[in-house]
Amino acid sequence: MNIVKIHTDGACSGNQNTENIGGWGAILEYGPHLKEIYGGEINTTNNRMEMKALLHAMESLKKNNLDIYVFSDSSYLMNCFREKWYEKWLINNWTTSNKTPVENRDLWEQLIKHIQKHHIHFFRVKGHLNLNHPNTDINRWYQKFVEWNGDLFSKSEFIEIVKMNHRVDALANKGIDENK
Repeated sequence: MNIVKIHTDGACSGNQNTENIGGWGAILEYGPHLKEIYGGEINTTNNRMEMKALLHAMESLKKNNLDIYVFSDSSYLMNCFREKWYEKWLINNWTTSNKTPVENRDLWEQLIKHIQKHHIHFFRVKGHLNLNHPNTDINRWYQKFVEWNGDLFSKSEFIEIVKMNHRVDALANKGIDENK
């Protein structure tokens, strides 16, 4: 079975300020093939950039009914899909359990349409983990990754996922730099 792996990241310089710059990046892996995409915008938030990374990755897929693994450091994004928050939002006419409007509804609606076309598994990754730093305890972070996601991936696969996460972080920052 061939799996499309999508690694995403979003970033925002001056998050929640009236004037800020955000960037997003995604890397799509299919066997030996890699596709890197990135972009950015002004006056946005980190959460929107995290969502845009996945949205642009999903929009770049040419087929439906794919098996996809999504890797992200965004708890906001991962929890929504893993815990199926969106199902309750749809039932409650896009309001949260606190009876407030769902933030970023425009992006959630687009993402949900894409997500429903595929078989997707979402995996949370620790953001900005530097494997080359002498104080990084790789075993500890691998155990945390397993705690979050289960033991589907070996330690060596985890290391490759973290390396790809580092690359996609650089793409998100490139999106910020190009919009300055």
